[in-house]
Amino acid sequence: MDTTQLWSLVRAERETLCEFLGNLDQSHWQQESLCPPWTVRHIVAHIAAAGSTATGAWLANMLRSGFNTDRHNARLLEKFLGDSPDQTFDNFQNSCGNSIAALNPVPALLGEVVVHSQDIAVPLGITLQPGAESIREVAEFFVSDNFAVNSKTLAKGLKIVAVDQEFAVGTGPEVRGKLLDIVMVLAGRRHGLPQLEGDGVQELQRRLG
Repeated sequence: MDTTQLWSLVRAERETLCEFLGNLDQSHWQQESLCPPWTVRHIVAHIAAAGSTATGAWLANMLRSGFNTDRHNARLLEKFLGDSPDQTFDNFQNSCGNSIAALNPVPALLGEVVVHSQDIAVPLGITLQPGAESIREVAEFFVSDNFAVNSKTLAKGLKIVAVDQEFAVGTGPEVRGKLLDIVMVLAGRRHGLPQLEGDGVQELQRRLG
């Protein structure tokens, strides 16, 4: 898939998330996400920052943060949180049409939107289903690269098989399940483990720690 097609997927997933967020009430924004201690609002601000911060601004912020990644992320988060959930939502909405990835490969940015959308939706108990093509592109990236999470390391030596679409990679003990559950586990989210099957699940669980 070329870069133009990948950007189309990124925008589609942002629009899906935007519609989802537009139906939340104020209390939902304070719900803890799958990335504690971040709340739903923190996650939305983080995605907005990723979609709004060009390479120059990203590098300048890193410099001002003394090349401390935690401080760098905190500064961006504060900027895009705004003063209220409504402002956080507006900041995200304004980023939806952008083609900005800073130093990130576009598949990594797609992964951010897909994974963080579930970080929001799962604790709220509300289904938010990404597109099958988006999930597959993220899965292919995750098994081939450790860019933001150690997904390639988690998948190494395992056969990863989706049961809901055509996707099978690797050799070794098998891990089977819906591809979105597999993606979330490869992103380090343990909540998807009970939905997976196969003789490789125990090893995958061990690697997650």
